[in-house]
Parts: sequence; structure tokens; C-alpha cells
Amino acid sequence: MRKMSIPGLIIIALIVAAFLIGIFVFGPESNNVEELEGVEVREYEGQNLSSINDFRENSIKGPQYVDIEDYQLQVTGLAEKPANFTYDEVIDDFDNYKKVVRLNCVEGWAVNILWEGILVRDILEKVTPMPEANTIIFHAYDGYTTSFSLDYVLNNDIIIAHKMNDVALPPERGFPFQLVAESKWGYKWIKWITQIELSDNADYEGYWESRGYSNEGNLNKSFFD
Repeated sequence: MRKMSIPGLIIIALIVAAFLIGIFVFGPESNNVEELEGVEVREYEGQNLSSINDFRENSIKGPQYVDIEDYQLQVTGLAEKPANFTYDEVIDDFDNYKKVVRLNCVEGWAVNILWEGILVRDILEKVTPMPEANTIIFHAYDGYTTSFSLDYVLNNDIIIAHKMNDVALPPERGFPFQLVAESKWGYKWIKWITQIELSDNADYEGYWESRGYSNEGNLNKSFFD
């Protein structure tokens, strides 16, 4: 049998060494990288935050579980260019903002949360409200509704949130989107948003408003009319 030359042995040794280095340094070839869940933050810019578990369950039909593969956020009504957006389109196609806002429930409890989401007025800018529109109505997956004056969302940094304390909203907290209705009582903070409707009905009453709660829902006033 013919013996291999010294240079040949060196080349083979180098190839084997490179293969072993590739395995130990870079690891074996993998198929998909699984993204791990984020860790909830409890402090932000010097402010102590509540936990995402510091909420009471008080929705009208219990937690809703939305199939995100079929989900679309509909923007309808008095819009020149009505549109539907997937969950990813809302998050990726609009600027995202963070802010700490306190939610005050009429039941007497409150939470201080870091919210991350999209400005409602940026979404409205895409669809162009008609001149006669004066009201914005939010619809939820469970049939819940609430409304605001159009000026409220145009003149304030009102967001629909997809994260709280740096983690994605759990189903119990309104996944895929919850409205951060700052300066309003908690019943105005609609969860599981599926539709944003532009209307000229300034007297529209949502679920709790039609049951005697204030339509404006301002924190500095009673929540009963």
C-alpha cells in the first residue's frame, strides 16, 4: 500500500481540525432559532412599575384568545381610505412609542405600567378621516365598545399597546392590542381591539356608557353621569 506523503497528511489534519473547530465554536447546524419570552421590567427611568399580574379580571365575557393568524385591525366608517392591517403590519409599519401610564379602575384599584404601542393618530393619518367625523369608536373581540371625541386622540399621544413592561400583552390583558386611554377611567381602556370606527355620532354610547357610566370617562370627574 502506498504511504501518504507528509504534505498530504498535513492537509488532511488541517481539514479535520477546521471541522472540529466549526462544531465546537459555532455548534452543529440548526433548523430554527426559538425566540424566548421577554422578562417583565418592574422599574423604568426611576419609576416603580406594577406587575402585569396586578390586575383584576373584570371583562364582560372573560379573557379572549385571538387567533393572530386570522387577525386584522379594521379601520372603518367615515374614512376616505378605509383599511385593514395585520398584527405585524401595525407593529412594523408604524413608529412604536413607550410611556408609563397609570390605569385607574372604578373598583378602586390602580396599576402603573410601562406601555409600548402605536399612536392612534398615526393610524388615522393613513386612512384620512372625513371632515364630518367627530367621534372614534373602538370595538373589541368580545363585543365590547367605547368611544371618544376625535379631538381626544388627535390632540394627545394616545396609543394602542401591544406590550406592557417590555413583554407582549398576555391574552388576559388584551392581546393583541389594548387602548391606553390616559386621563380616563379604566372602563375606557378597551382590550382585544379589532376595529376602529370613525363616526359622526357624538352621542354614541358604549357597553358601560349605555348602562349609566360617563361617556367622557374623565378621571377628574365621577364615572357616573
